Amino acid sequence: MKQVLQNLSNGETNLSEVPCPQPKHGSLLIATTKSLVSVGTERMLIDFGKANFIEKARQQPDKVKMVLDKVKTDGLLTTVETVKSKLEQPLTLGYCNVGKVIDSGGTDFDLGTRVVSNGNHAEVVRVPKNLCARVPNNVSDEEASFTVLSSIALQGIRLVKPTLGECVVVTGLGLIGLITVQLLRANGCRVLGIDFDSTKCNLARELGAEVVDLSKGEDPIKAAEIFSRGRGVDAVIITASTKSNEPMSQAAKMSRKQGRIVLVGVVGLELSRADFFEKELTFQVSCSYGAGRYDSEYEEKGHDYPVGYVRWTEQRNFEAVLDMMSTGALDVKPLITHRYSINDAIDAYKCLDDRSSLGIILDYPNDNVNELSQRLVTISSDSISYKKSDAVCTFVGAGNYASRILIPAFKNGGAKLDTVVTSGGVSAVHHGDKQGFAKASTDFSEAMLDNTTNTVVIATQHNLHAEQVIRALQAGKNVFVEKPLALNEVEIDSIEKVYNELEVKPRLMVGYNRRFAPQIIKMKELISSVSGPKTFIMTMNAGDIPSEHWTQDINIGGGRIIGEACHYIDLMRHLVGAKITGFNTMCIGGPAGVTVREDKATITLSFEDGSIGTIHYFANGGKVFPKERIEVFANDAVLQLDNFRKLIGFGWKGFTKSKLLSQDKGQNNCARIFIESINKGNSAPILFDEIIEVAKISCQVAESLR
Repeated sequence: MKQVLQNLSNGETNLSEVPCPQPKHGSLLIATTKSLVSVGTERMLIDFGKANFIEKARQQPDKVKMVLDKVKTDGLLTTVETVKSKLEQPLTLGYCNVGKVIDSGGTDFDLGTRVVSNGNHAEVVRVPKNLCARVPNNVSDEEASFTVLSSIALQGIRLVKPTLGECVVVTGLGLIGLITVQLLRANGCRVLGIDFDSTKCNLARELGAEVVDLSKGEDPIKAAEIFSRGRGVDAVIITASTKSNEPMSQAAKMSRKQGRIVLVGVVGLELSRADFFEKELTFQVSCSYGAGRYDSEYEEKGHDYPVGYVRWTEQRNFEAVLDMMSTGALDVKPLITHRYSINDAIDAYKCLDDRSSLGIILDYPNDNVNELSQRLVTISSDSISYKKSDAVCTFVGAGNYASRILIPAFKNGGAKLDTVVTSGGVSAVHHGDKQGFAKASTDFSEAMLDNTTNTVVIATQHNLHAEQVIRALQAGKNVFVEKPLALNEVEIDSIEKVYNELEVKPRLMVGYNRRFAPQIIKMKELISSVSGPKTFIMTMNAGDIPSEHWTQDINIGGGRIIGEACHYIDLMRHLVGAKITGFNTMCIGGPAGVTVREDKATITLSFEDGSIGTIHYFANGGKVFPKERIEVFANDAVLQLDNFRKLIGFGWKGFTKSKLLSQDKGQNNCARIFIESINKGNSAPILFDEIIEVAKISCQVAESLR
């Protein structure tokens, strides 16, 4: 299927062939019939992409601070690679979509139902049910494509809370501004529109507003005074896009005492306290389409807000707008200025250079559902042959870590890259093309049936790991799974059962890369020469992750102990070289449920050989302190490793220090050694029983902290 993508590093817009998204419970698959280009937002994104690195930094100073913090902890080269990788990832454009349901995802939407959504410019989109709404029969697809933009306008109006007969100013008469004019008029308000474009001012006048044409030198403050009969306007809705502070300053000056100002667009926000203080003005920024926006519980998990408590959610705003279109209270047809086929999408985006462009409609002529639903795309048409001893890989998941670290590590380690599978398809094509894969897919099941490959690398969300590991093992594939192996002991037992029942046992490997780091190899060599029990202290200055992040959700990410601290449980197990016999845990105090506590914890482990160790996993430390520190005490000597770069020996005979040019956590070694085990027919680098042992202890530790 075709999809419009943008490269943020250079601003190029492309029409790409990508596989159809994977169906998902709670989400609709929609075959698009029309989509609307959001002129303001999409022009801003393209302009950002075309800007040079310095200009990009100036536009996002908050991101610059994040980058500088990362330089302090991870180093300059790693940070530059991360930023470059982020900018190279394709951005899916568009959020105003209309089409027909071709997969209901277990929701109450019937197949064939016409729906609006915030889906992208693509022939097929997958959208959570709460971001979709049914289209009335008498509303055309072209009209319905304005629903999401109209909901943005409607949400701004809901915050203003206008009453019948009030005077409201709309600053900025682009698409959202002109829709705002109509909605306010339908609400019984008198409206004054302000813009530099005479054509848009004329259109606003036709829609029932009085106007201030700035291109003719008209004074908006004086006009507002006359418009409000000298009392000051009741409210100002700013839908403009400019770096200037003038719209805010004007809004304050033209408002009456206790007037309301709502920002829907993007403008400069250097406010004059005097303007707001003297009139006791209220100022609010409107968030997108309505209540529920950016709440994963509402959007991703489909948990609706009770209507008795939250009347106007995103979906209900969609419905309200569609109802107004159905009754004729909102007429968007005059706003359409251009129509293009999706096949000519690149030409459509050239219209953004014309500031008079308003509604740009993309049409999707292909209605062959079977053709659109293809979930495999061939990236390379070259004939590829593999030797029997090759590690021929299918990558499942191509997120940030997989794309930046794992895929290059496997490629450099000698693996043959055949297929990359992702849920949405866009990242599969991007990274597949970049790294030299033969195919891109969104179909995990079909990939497991492909006899071309003998190895599966799993780097998906943690809750998917166990099932995908089991299915890959049952398909006879060697499996490398990013940690964790599973989220609970039931899943671990299932993996163990399936593995033990296999007549021919493939290799199973968890991505515990730290045990393969050069400085850990040196540390293991040194402490192996010393007899008797040893003492370990491992400190992870993990940094804070918000409680709403998916890794903190015990049903999806499993929490940070299972998802990350397992690295240190495995590493200590590896360095000791003996079974874990017991553990104790404690975490920071505080009321349960108020904040995440288990990522600020201390874990003590005891081992069969008498060794003991402590893992400090702390998410409340500062970034100026080393992120990872490992200390080993044995035989009147100490080893200390900082950030997998600098290893120092205190009182260690024959060793004082070793320092690498850059941090090396062992990812490349880990992938290379696993690939070599396949090439040479050797056993997996980590014993199966040891993998299971560490996985179970990690789950037990996490459970004890909850």
